[in-house]
Amino acid sequence: MNHLTGPAYADLRERALRYIREELLPLERELGLGPEDPAPRNVLRGIWQRSHALGLLTGAMPKALGGPGLTTVELCLLKAEIAETGALFAMHVLGELSGPPRIGSLMQFATPDHLERFFQPVMTGKKGICFAMTEPHSGSDAASLKTSAVRDGDDLVLNGHKHFITGSPFADIAIVLCVTDPAAGPKGISAVFVELDAPGVRVDDTYVPMSGQHIDADILFENVRVPATNIIGGPGNGLRLGMARINLNRLLHTATMIGAARKVFKMSIAYAQTRQQFGGPIARFQAIQHMLADMAASLFACEGMMLHAAAKADAGEELRMEASACKLFISERCFEVADKAVQIHGNLGVTHNHPVELTFRQLRMMRILTGTSEIQRNTIAREILQA
Repeated sequence: MNHLTGPAYADLRERALRYIREELLPLERELGLGPEDPAPRNVLRGIWQRSHALGLLTGAMPKALGGPGLTTVELCLLKAEIAETGALFAMHVLGELSGPPRIGSLMQFATPDHLERFFQPVMTGKKGICFAMTEPHSGSDAASLKTSAVRDGDDLVLNGHKHFITGSPFADIAIVLCVTDPAAGPKGISAVFVELDAPGVRVDDTYVPMSGQHIDADILFENVRVPATNIIGGPGNGLRLGMARINLNRLLHTATMIGAARKVFKMSIAYAQTRQQFGGPIARFQAIQHMLADMAASLFACEGMMLHAAAKADAGEELRMEASACKLFISERCFEVADKAVQIHGNLGVTHNHPVELTFRQLRMMRILTGTSEIQRNTIAREILQA
């Protein structure tokens, strides 16, 4: 892959993997944290600020926003390698859950007040942020949001319920998509900064998704008052801002899936070569060999597909069909890789929180999150039929 990357990527990659190897993996052992244990907030803030000090927290940002300006291809390669480590804190290295990648595309619309109060603390790892769009009855149908923000003098008064918001259990700020003009339909939705310690805000993290990880929660708003100046990008532009980077984000998510699948694939090779049954390693059985061959072929296809789409993004080409095709194909193939890894590992593969079993659950979720497979098929069909 060296011909696809430059010196900035090589340096950032080396620093990121060393940080994980020498600091984050020892930290999770020192704290005795398992994959289903919530990380203390002070620990996460320490990780964010250390990552910032190492020049990693803004690693996904363009040069204009203080980042190294990696290409989309380089960013995909880096995210896959970070995910492959399997470290509990891997997603915090580049701030993917609650850091700069959540807000980078919005900085061009920020006022000086927004920059000082919201963006700078997030860019330096002092605060976490989440993007709150999904609601209990508004998942894929983003335009059907019900959370309201009613003008009252110089303030907005928010009421509503956001559901399954990634990063919210440890965020300090939320960018909330809410209805500011009910008569305007989708054009009446605005994006509003809300500090999560404001009166009337409640973060409900009592439910746990099938991954067992405490990274998602609901946010409830009851007569929450915020300054009307907390609207970013102007009234009525929230949905447009929220959807602006969806194609690129879907592509970038596939890198994380590939990294996780690559991890259990390599584990499966090692296990098949050492697990003894009937007088020898199970790798000598054709049934095992065929599963490993299918896993290798799937990963080869997924990686090639992702990099091809990333190269189109770097060339400035439209990515709507390609991003949806990548999300659909890669999420389903990577889950199949994890399924075969469970089969090869046998009783270990179905043991709760074994790395293979955990990855199986995580990758199953990815066929739902960031747009279901069915939504991706709808998008692909619409694009090819309009061609």
